Amino acid sequence: MEFIKKPMAIENRSMEIIAPHLAGLHLSPEAVKVYSRIIHAAGDVEYAPIIRMSDDAIAAGMKALAAGCDIYTDVEMVRTGINKRKLASFGGEVHCRIADPEVATKAKELGITRSMAAMRSFDHALDGNIVAIGNAPTALFEVLRLALEEGVRPACIVGIPVGFVGAADSKAELAKNGRIPYITVEGTKGGSPIAAAAVNAMMYLIDNSRD
Repeated sequence: MEFIKKPMAIENRSMEIIAPHLAGLHLSPEAVKVYSRIIHAAGDVEYAPIIRMSDDAIAAGMKALAAGCDIYTDVEMVRTGINKRKLASFGGEVHCRIADPEVATKAKELGITRSMAAMRSFDHALDGNIVAIGNAPTALFEVLRLALEEGVRPACIVGIPVGFVGAADSKAELAKNGRIPYITVEGTKGGSPIAAAAVNAMMYLIDNSRD
């Protein structure tokens, strides 16, 4: 059986297949790259019309990454999916506290989810950095609360939680926040690989070498 074996050839062919589904969306070249990586990670071209981002999201994310920003995630699966070697080449690292015992304790005390407690524990460490949420709507709601009530200002929020309870609502709130650049997906779709893909796409726009 004949099939493509080289990783970059597989990726390039995937992008060729995705391209026609983006042709009518009037995207910038940078947005095409981000959309394509999200769709590639999902294996689902139906993402094309439901991806949403603020006009300044990609520029803000790239600027922060190039300056060595850190990335704060809601779950380990997002951290795993982010190209940490590439991020480190810019001077950044990924943080996730979902498994920290003190976070679990605080969540139980307050009657909130661990992902909420984790985001709350980051507080102003989020300022100027990127937040990448791929699982928990409650984490996204908490980051938006921190922005509104505590003045926390991430450089960009990649908010793509998945699920049937709270995901669509949290992403809708993100899209109308009016304060912080964002990348999201409407409705119930999303997930950790999708959030990680959006972050990686911005890094590859800065440096597309794959060491």
